[in-house]
Amino acid sequence: MKLPAHLHLEKNNIPYEAKSFSPETEKGASNVAKVLNFPERQAVKTLIFQVVDSGECVLVMLGADQNAISGNLKKAIGSRNIQMAPPEKVKEVTGYIIGSIPAFGWQPSGFRTFLEATLTSEPILGTGAGVWGEEIMITPENLIKASNAIVVNLTDRDKPV
Repeated sequence: MKLPAHLHLEKNNIPYEAKSFSPETEKGASNVAKVLNFPERQAVKTLIFQVVDSGECVLVMLGADQNAISGNLKKAIGSRNIQMAPPEKVKEVTGYIIGSIPAFGWQPSGFRTFLEATLTSEPILGTGAGVWGEEIMITPENLIKASNAIVVNLTDRDKPV
């Protein structure tokens, strides 16, 4: 099944591997990693944050076993007033429901996307393809290329953002 995320990669000549898993699998990137048998760190969570003052939304990508340090995230985004975007805003902005937002293929020009820096040292990453049960396996370099991600430190308090 070719989804818009697959077509985006193919149109841009970006290599990837499509994998499927049971749509009955419990939601969450960690669960996808378990059923597809790859480390949790390599399962990418795609989170939409919103700047409260301006309404701008951004995509933040972390490993399934990672959480962003609030101060690092605020510094990267450039605002102290951010929150997770509500489900209806996520759907409006991305065209997808929370649970399998692809890392690429839907962002309008100028949309900001951030990738946690430690993920660049992984050999392969898995990201949702836009439909629960479909995963895209892609190298970090190609994920950055496909999503125009800005690589930032979101998880280490002792390193600069």
